[in-house]
Formats: sequence, structure tokens, C-alpha cells
Amino acid sequence: MSTPTTDKGPSGQEKQDVRRPGELNVRELARWGWRQLTSMRTALILLLLLALAAVPGSLVPQDGVDSLKADQWRAAHTTLTPIYERLGLFNVYSAPWFAAIYLLLMVSLVGCIIPRCLVYARAMRAQPPATPAKLTRLPDSATYVTDEEPEEVLAAARKELRGYRIRKDGGSDDSVSAEKGYLREAGNLVFHMSLIIVLVAFAFGSLFGYKGGVIVLVGEEYGFANELSQYDDFKPGSLFTPEDLDDFSFKIDDFKAEWLTTGPGAGTARGFESNLRYTAGASDEKKYDLKVNHPLTVGGTDIFLLAHGYAPVITVRDGEGNVAYSGPTIFLPQSQNLLSFGVVKAPYASPEQIGFQGLLYPFQGTVDGEPVNLMGDIGDGSNAMLSLQGFRGDLNLDAGPQSVYALDTSKAHMMSPDETGKAFNLRLGETAELPDGLGSVSFDDVQQWNRVQISKSPGKEWALLGVSLALVGLLGSLFIRPRRVWVRARRVDGRTLVEVAALDRSGGGDTASVVTGLVENLRGARTQEEKDV
Repeated sequence: MSTPTTDKGPSGQEKQDVRRPGELNVRELARWGWRQLTSMRTALILLLLLALAAVPGSLVPQDGVDSLKADQWRAAHTTLTPIYERLGLFNVYSAPWFAAIYLLLMVSLVGCIIPRCLVYARAMRAQPPATPAKLTRLPDSATYVTDEEPEEVLAAARKELRGYRIRKDGGSDDSVSAEKGYLREAGNLVFHMSLIIVLVAFAFGSLFGYKGGVIVLVGEEYGFANELSQYDDFKPGSLFTPEDLDDFSFKIDDFKAEWLTTGPGAGTARGFESNLRYTAGASDEKKYDLKVNHPLTVGGTDIFLLAHGYAPVITVRDGEGNVAYSGPTIFLPQSQNLLSFGVVKAPYASPEQIGFQGLLYPFQGTVDGEPVNLMGDIGDGSNAMLSLQGFRGDLNLDAGPQSVYALDTSKAHMMSPDETGKAFNLRLGETAELPDGLGSVSFDDVQQWNRVQISKSPGKEWALLGVSLALVGLLGSLFIRPRRVWVRARRVDGRTLVEVAALDRSGGGDTASVVTGLVENLRGARTQEEKDV
């Protein structure tokens, strides 16, 4: 009921202000909003929104999963990158809008399920409903007349309805009221509660877990130890501490790839395998064959094989003959056949800084005199080729941190082996002299690298439990049919009139067969007794 309020107008007379029909005060508006938020319809809408919100996380490279791939995507889509950055599409699962949907879904599910659980608990303790007065008015019903006594018919009905919950207080001495399928609602509740378990488990993992990536060179002299300084990129949870890192280290002894050599996919790999040696804590060294989708688990940490590539061993000597740069250089794949791009920086070369950027052709041939990448398998490296653009002068290294995969040539000058301006093309084992006595660059060897993802997701066992419960609850809610069956037997004109009816509370159930089968069984029970006598 609306409450009138009074106020004085300009003339000093009191005027009455009555709320308009349908107008809500703050308390009523809050109650209405809570009911809307905790309705099952809203929960389903939020669940759909959460699924849609996760789509960009699958389509757009994520910084927390593969920062290298995300950086490559940014470089290739300079127009969309600022928009995606503002929308948080490179960190979807950490974006505020994703967290808002997540929290609203949690509140909606909890507010929806708890009242339904209380209602279901009361329904479980309640008796099946009393027998309706007019059973023949139900859609599926049948009647027949027998010479049996009503008590005998009802006793036989109770026996036939084993597995049903039968009304104990009777409600009427001439009928049996039975019910089954009340676990359907339990399955529905289990399904929705399992969603809460999954959401909480993922939230727990996001808060206390971490995810990082690192490129590890293949070989005895290289390796990885699980320390923060060893990661190329690292994304911790909000409540992560360095003490949460498991103590382990590993080396990659060998890497094998199985290549397609024919067909439209020629030059691409169809299988990868890294042969690891790892040590967990103070335990003995063990071996493991790391494959795609077959991670190595150490403690609570999973190690995944994500990608691989090549690192040409390059040596740069300056004009004084000193080694200004030497070692394997990570080149990043630009295509499926592992045509790769990389950068070399020699900031301490004398008399000028020297830099290179260019491509590695793992298995190179020529078409019309131009290098062409034929397939991704480098084999023994004898057919690999480096094509480098050289730069001399100020590489602008004092301007601030630079990516090792980018070369700032704004203040440098290009140099080439001759006046044609072409790149330095080097086969394995070749050396090219730099112009004006600036030194030389050599292509000495080729090594392989693997990119691995290292992640710890506490709570994943609970997530698995939630998914399993969701499946069980879904099957229960789909296949359990809630039904009510009534049998009434009373004397009419010296004989017993038996009425049987059934009702499917979920709709669409075949209760006609239930009624028919019960009638046949009740009649057959009497016939069998007569035969036994």
C-alpha cells in the first residue's frame, strides 16, 4: 500500500503526495532487482554471456598464454591493436568486464540455488499428494471391474509399485497414492551446484596459480630452472607468492618432429616430441618424452610443449677482429613452414655499432634465382640459409628497453655486401665481409628451441569434480521422469471398481503405458493366484 506524504504549497495549505501505481521505493526496488538477478533465467543468460566472453580468449592470442604470439599479432594488426588493448582482449580472463560477468553469475547461481534447495528439502519430507476425487478426468487413466476385495487390489498395487514412494497416512482407505522421479530435481540442483564448484575452482586457480612461458634451447649446455628470473613472460595470480613455485629444473636433450612431405600440407609438422631430463627437488634425475597435449607434471606444476623453431649460431666480428657477438639467436617462425625472423645486435662493436635483421630459410631452394622456403624440416642444416639486412651506426639502445626481436634502425644506416643493396645471404658455414672494414658476419650452425608453457592451477581437481557432477546431474535431469500414480478400489453394485491413473509432472512422458502395464499386472496377479490355488 502506498503511503501518502504531505507538503505545504505556496498558499500555505497542505497538499497530499501519493505515489503513482507501480512506483517502487528504494527497498522495493532492491528486492525486485535481487529477484531478477537470482532468477534461473538471469543465471542462464549470464552463463551464455560468460561463454561468449570467453570466445575472444580463444581467437585472440593472450599475453598470459603466449606473449610472443600476442606480440606478433600486434605487429601484424596495428589498426586493431589499440582497440583490442582498450577492451582488454589480450588479457580476456583478467579484464574487469569478464570478472563482472563472473561475479554476477556466482551471485545469481547462489541466490537461485539456495532457496530451491530449501524447497526441495521440504518436498523430500512431504508425503505424495492425496488421490484426486475424479481419477478418470486425468489424461491417462483406466478402469476395470473385478471380484477381488478392495483390500486385496490395494495390497497388490502396493506390491506392483515397489520403487515408488507411497503415501503412508493413506489419505483415503480406498486408494494408493505413489510417486517416483523426485530425484529429477536433485539432478537439476546438482547440475547447478556443480557450476558453482567449477567457477570457484577456476577462481581459486586464477588467484593462487600462475602461468609463464620460456624458450629453451635444445642441448646439454642449456636448460631451465623454475625461478622467476628464468621466465620470458610470467603472469601470476593476484595472491601468488614466489614461494608457490615448485622446485624443479629440466634440460631438452633432443627434439623430433614428424613432417608431411606430400600433399597440400607438405612442409608442416604433424607430430612433435621433446626428450627431457628433469629433476624435482632433491630427487634423482628422470626422463620424460614431452609431447603436445601430454604435459609433464611436477608437483602441482604442468609443463606443456607449445612450439618450436630454430636458432642460427651467428658470429659477428668488428673492424678490429674482436668477437662482438656470438651464439645461438632465437628466430621466430613467421609461417607454417618455419620461415623465421630474427635480430642480431652488436652494440659494443668497434668502430661502429652493428645490427642485423632478417630471415632464416630452414630448407632453402631457389626459383628464378630468388631464395624460396621449400619445407620446414631443417635436416642437417646443410640447405639452410640466412638472409640478413645489415645496419651500422647508432642502434638507439640508450632510448630504453628494447625487445630482443626488434631492431631500431631510425638512426642507423643500411649496409650491404655490394652497391646493389641486397642482403647478406649466407649458407651454413659461410662468412660475409662487411663493407668499409667494419668486420664480418658468419653463419656457423643451427640449433633448435622449444617454447614451453609452465603453469600451476590449484583447484583443478575440484574443477574436474564439478564437471563430473554436472554430467551426472544433467543426465539425471534429462532421463529421470517424475511421475505420480494412483489406484483406487471400491465396492460398486457388489463388485470392485478399480480406477488407475498416472501423471507425468515433467510433461511429454508416456504415462499411458504405465497405466496399461499396471492394469495388466493387477489383473495378472489375480489370475496367477487362481492358478496356484
